[in-house]
Parts: sequence; C-alpha cells; structure tokens
Amino acid sequence: MKNSYESPLCSRYASKEMQFIFSPHMKFTTWRKLWIALAEAEKELGLDITDEQIAQLKSHIEDIDYEAAAKYEKECRHDVMSHIKAYGDQCPDAKGIIHLGATSCYVGDNTDIIIMKKGLLLIREKLIKAIALLSNFANKYKALPTLAFTHFQPAQPTTVGKRATLWIQDLTMDLEELDFVISSLKMLGSKGTTGTQASFKELFGGDMDKILKADKLIAEKMGFDATYAVSGQTYSRKVDSRVLNALSAIAQSAHKFSNDIRLLQHLKEIEEPFEKGQIGSSAMAYKRNPMRSERIAALANYVMVDALNPAITAATQWFERTLDDSANKRISVAEGFLAVDAILNLIINVSDGLVVYEKVINQRLLSELPFMATENIMMDAVKRGGDRQELHERIRVHSMEAAKRVKAEGLNNDLLQRIADDDAFGMTLDELMSVMEPQNFTGMATTQVDNFLKDVVKPILDSNKIDDTMPEINV
Repeated sequence: MKNSYESPLCSRYASKEMQFIFSPHMKFTTWRKLWIALAEAEKELGLDITDEQIAQLKSHIEDIDYEAAAKYEKECRHDVMSHIKAYGDQCPDAKGIIHLGATSCYVGDNTDIIIMKKGLLLIREKLIKAIALLSNFANKYKALPTLAFTHFQPAQPTTVGKRATLWIQDLTMDLEELDFVISSLKMLGSKGTTGTQASFKELFGGDMDKILKADKLIAEKMGFDATYAVSGQTYSRKVDSRVLNALSAIAQSAHKFSNDIRLLQHLKEIEEPFEKGQIGSSAMAYKRNPMRSERIAALANYVMVDALNPAITAATQWFERTLDDSANKRISVAEGFLAVDAILNLIINVSDGLVVYEKVINQRLLSELPFMATENIMMDAVKRGGDRQELHERIRVHSMEAAKRVKAEGLNNDLLQRIADDDAFGMTLDELMSVMEPQNFTGMATTQVDNFLKDVVKPILDSNKIDDTMPEINV
C-alpha cells in the first residue's frame, strides 16, 4: 500500500528520461563532477593538488554513499557540507582539497544550470518531433477543404492542412525562443560568497589572470563556453524566469492545439487516437472523450501559472542573495520541466494518430457553402445583365429565409433552390451547383501549406536529426 504523497508528474505523466535529469543522483553526481573540475582548474593554475588526488575523486563519482550523506546532514543541517564529508570519506587522500575556495552555490547553482540545459535539450528534441509529425499531417491534408471558423462561427473555408500549419507555426516560434534561451545559458563559475571571488584572490595570491582563468576553465570542463560576467552569491534568478517563460510558451501553444482538437472532436471531424479497449466514460459507454487533449490543457494550465514562481523569486531577492528562493526553486523549476515533457509526449502521441473524418468535414462544409458562395453567384448574375444592388438585396432576403429554415425548422439549406427559382438571377440549379466546388473557396491555402513546409519547416528538420523512436507516453 502506498501511504505517502507521490507527485503525479512522476507516477503518471513525465518520461523516465526527464525524471532522471531532475533526480537526486543526477544532481549529486554533477556536484562531484564540479568539485573535480574545480580541483583540476586549481591544479592547472599552480595550486598544490596532485594527479592522484584528482584520480581518487574521479573514481567515486557514481558510488555516492547516500546513507553517510544523510547521517552527516542530520548533524550539520547543510546539504552541501554533508556531501563534502561523505565524498571525503570515500576519497581520504583528496579530502582536504574538495570544495577549495568555493561556496555552496558553486555546486548548487552550477548544477542547476547544467540540469536545466539538459532538460531544455530533451524538450527541444521532443518539440522538433512534434513539429515533424504535425507537418506530415499538414502535408497529407493540405488540399482537403474544411469549414473555417472565426468566433467559432462558420467563415470562409480553409483546408485541414492549412489549419495544422497554424499549430506548427506556434511551435516553431517556441523553438526559436528555446534555442535563444539554450544559447544564452552560462555557468555561474567560481564567484565566491558574495560574487567578488575574494577567496580565489587569496588562493591565487592576487593573480587576477588566474582568478579569471579558473572561471573559464571550470566552464569549459563542464561543457559551457562562458560564465556570467558578474553575480552575487548566485546567478541572477532572472535566468530561471527566462527558462520557465520558454516552457510556458510551449504550454501556450500546446493548449491552443488541444483546444482545437477538442472542438473538432466535438464536431466529429477529427479525433485524437482512441485505443481499442479505452473507456471514455464510466457511465456513458458510447463516449469517446478527448482525454489526451484535455490532459495537455490541464498540464499546460499548470505550467503557465508555474512560470510565475521564478518571476516572483527573481523580483524578491535581496542584495547578493537570500535563501527564500531555494524551496520554491526546487519545486517550480523541476515540475515545470516534468510537465512540459509530459505535454510534448502527449502532443507527439496525438499528432501521430489523428483520425480525420473526411465525409463529416465535407458534409458540414457543403451545408454552409451556399451562404459563402453568394458573392460569386451575384457576380455571375451581374455578368448576365443583372443589377448588383437589386441582386444583393434579393440574396440578403433569400439568405435570411434559408437560415431561418435551417435554425428554426431544422430543415436543410435551400438557398440555392430559392436563387434558382428567382428569375432575377437567370441561373439554373445545375449552374448554381457547379459553383459549389469546395476547392474554389479555399484561396491559397494549399499553396501556403507547401510554401510553409518548404521554407519554414524543412530547414528545421534538415538541420536536426529526428530520432524515429517514440518517447515513452503515459496516457
């Protein structure tokens, strides 16, 4: 029996891969890698640190004694010091040089940056996969006419594929933002207690070049190009806000996509995948609820609100640092990543199995098309010698009567028959029906899809290798 709270982001939604990135083991092994990078940099810059000490540190990156660390933390009430002591027990020859000159944020903040970058790269991979799948869908249905909506009222037709490009365009904008944020991430480096590097000035005897070189070496050893030029004890908490805003942007796009799918499923035009044994409702056995899209919306709501946490934290820090960021940051940053990971897994799943009901789409379009064709009909009647103003008024009256018949009486749309029976138009029903070809009313939609996929999507997919394996999906 499970008798303690477990986050549903772990038990139900996020992938094992993202959960590992934000796991304690990833965090604490990264701490050890940072202590090694610090020791190596200090040795290279002339401090009395031996190759044997560094080798001993390297031999114990993975085999962390968590029981010893927990025991030490009970005593000292300090997570970093407890792990320094546990690491020192395993590396007795290097015990004296672990964390030399550093403050807790050296491992804490640098690790946070490293983990967020790993998380963003995983998000990026899945975002591109979602773009690829939706692009396949857009290309397949680029010429299929469908009724478009403004204000959720029938409007000029578009195509199913053109509508999908609107979802894709949002995601490509998110990718641009994501790439900017990833490229902007820097390490905190080794800045010391208040960001002045005073301890390193002492260690290196005031040699400014070595102090600056230590920062650069540590960043390079951890796979980064640079460190932030200035900091307090921590990197600016605006970094976390910037990262979560990028995740929020993805959530916004996902929510819009899921809303459209839910509405289309209500219209019985397009459905998300529905498994053979899936149950839509415990009461109504016939139902096929859009539960994946609803889950996307639910998680997206969470992420958009969660992005406020680092924004408020960044705004309320005092001077060089306060610790009121820590508890919030541990929760809000990690869970923002886990939620967006789950959202993208669901988008990939839904996009890969969308079901399109072409006959329903065509039937709904044809039921509204006579109203939309009236302008073309009027122009043809004018060419035949009719008076534009008189014809406009007659169409207005006929349209009102036809709409009343549809809405008040539940009958079919007889607008074309009414126009055919009106001698002012001089057109037979067959002639009017010939105008009712849906493709005649979709404008440049098909060409727009082709151009968008060629000019916008193809360069993205060409420059990014797509892993064909589907991510783990908890649905």
